[in-house]
Amino acid sequence: MLLALLALILAMGATMLLQKAFVPKFALDLAGGTTVTLSPVTQSGAAPSQESLDLAVNIIRERVNGTGLADADVAKSGDNIVISVGGAGTDEVVKTVGTTAELRFRQVLAVAAANAVPGKLPTAPATPEPSGSGSPAPTGKSSSKPTSSTQPSSTANPAPSGTPAGRALSSALTAPTPAPSASGAKATPSGKATPSGKATPEPSSSAASGQPSAEPTAPSAEDPLAGADLTGVDPAVAEQFKTIDCTKKDRGQGVQDDPEKQIVACSDDGAAKYVLEKAAVKGTEVSGATSGVDSTTGEWIVSVNFKSKGASQFAQVTGQITSAPQPRNQLAMVLDGVVISAPVIEEPIPGGQARISGSFTQKTSTDLANQLKYGALPLKFQQSSIEEVSSTLGADQLQGGLLAGGIGLILVVVYSLLYYRGLGLVAVASLGVATILTYQAVVLLGHNANFRLSLPHIIGLIVSIGITADSFIVYFERMRDEMKEGRRSLRVAVEVAWVRARRTILIADAVMFIAALVLYFLAVGGVAGFAFAMGLTTLIDILVVFLFTKPFVAMLAKLSFFAKGHKLSGLDAERMSREPSDARTTVTQEG
Repeated sequence: MLLALLALILAMGATMLLQKAFVPKFALDLAGGTTVTLSPVTQSGAAPSQESLDLAVNIIRERVNGTGLADADVAKSGDNIVISVGGAGTDEVVKTVGTTAELRFRQVLAVAAANAVPGKLPTAPATPEPSGSGSPAPTGKSSSKPTSSTQPSSTANPAPSGTPAGRALSSALTAPTPAPSASGAKATPSGKATPSGKATPEPSSSAASGQPSAEPTAPSAEDPLAGADLTGVDPAVAEQFKTIDCTKKDRGQGVQDDPEKQIVACSDDGAAKYVLEKAAVKGTEVSGATSGVDSTTGEWIVSVNFKSKGASQFAQVTGQITSAPQPRNQLAMVLDGVVISAPVIEEPIPGGQARISGSFTQKTSTDLANQLKYGALPLKFQQSSIEEVSSTLGADQLQGGLLAGGIGLILVVVYSLLYYRGLGLVAVASLGVATILTYQAVVLLGHNANFRLSLPHIIGLIVSIGITADSFIVYFERMRDEMKEGRRSLRVAVEVAWVRARRTILIADAVMFIAALVLYFLAVGGVAGFAFAMGLTTLIDILVVFLFTKPFVAMLAKLSFFAKGHKLSGLDAERMSREPSDARTTVTQEG
């Protein structure tokens, strides 16, 4: 048991070292942060309904504090919403809370380089480096035959090199294949995979230079869009497609597009522009989304699950566009007015599951999954004010809280040594181990789950000192009772007392954990933070008692200092004989 505990401590320490995380993160009240005020914008200019504002508050609260660990504060102030997030940068907070997160799946009708407008040729982007730095790569398609060389294609009409690179859409049950390098990514149905298992790029001069291939005619200096097939496109949309320049800073981000109309949209990196059909599947048909790592490629992905209606719509649209010519066999995912991915669909995708993959990091994939999972905001918001705020309590209050915790810990240690003498060393060591595990857990949770220490968290951690002390007191008293009443040796008393004491300890910790769990899910803000800290330390207490306290006492029982009842051991005959009988009865009834 002791070796298992040592391995756990070393593993957590090694994780801290690898992640370079040595200090806990602090919440708004202890470290300051960012406060953003959002003002709703309605199409009519009228004030929004309170129902829509309440819904927006709940969605934003879930985004910034979905796990309840970040201790973020979201509240209404009139018709505005005020969000306070500890330790976060301005850009990060604005992106998290201000994004509407309205997802649409639309068929691609036409695509061109972002700055392709009549009268000038599009600017060619820099040639991507082979180092895989994330620059867009030439369009690639999954080959259906094994091949070790690339073959130029004269018939394909690839998307521009600026098309969102490496992002693919596939069934969640698709057999793994390497992620393609550009928007020509293949989407395959559940349970099917390409025989080759390789993504074979098909280079073309137009893809490498940033100019879309023209079919039937090549673009010219007079009109680089002459090759775009705009058949069936609304004239007004076609005109907008010709004039829009997606290289500008404002290229439609945050626009709530009409799902019943064709639209023009830019890629999220501003390198390509699209004409898109009416929405085939709306974001309201998404039932859930999670982020994870592809076991084959090692890249971060976002898995999307559809409701029954959405699953049917998704299977229908992927089946319809499979045989369409490129780029009309691409299905664009549009989030808040920009195209985040536009993969080629080569086969229908049934099953109600899809996957977005590509140049995601852990944070960006998690953010996107949360936005899709918690739903779209019912209103569009603009930032009326953004402020960096200092801590409301500051270093003095933090030091005061830590000082109180230190004093409490010292008092428990002194009492344990005076009352239990030698056995008190076990109590001190147990508290030390619990402190180490708690600190490691807080640091790792802060680095990996955005757990931020606030004053309520610290109060919960201080109270946990009593929980840990209570556990070893119950065990020690049981052990001493066995020695006094049954006249057993110390080694026998250690084992017999443990059988009886562990039940009492587990019941007490279970009651504490249930109370913390109820508070965590029913309360918000500081109360939820206090409850989380209590629940965490209760679990740590169980680990310490089972993996350290009991094995350590069993090891000490083999030493003659304790086994023969030395005067300083706390188990000497004189001390044991002076114990009042009513105290023994009380302890016995507790179990």
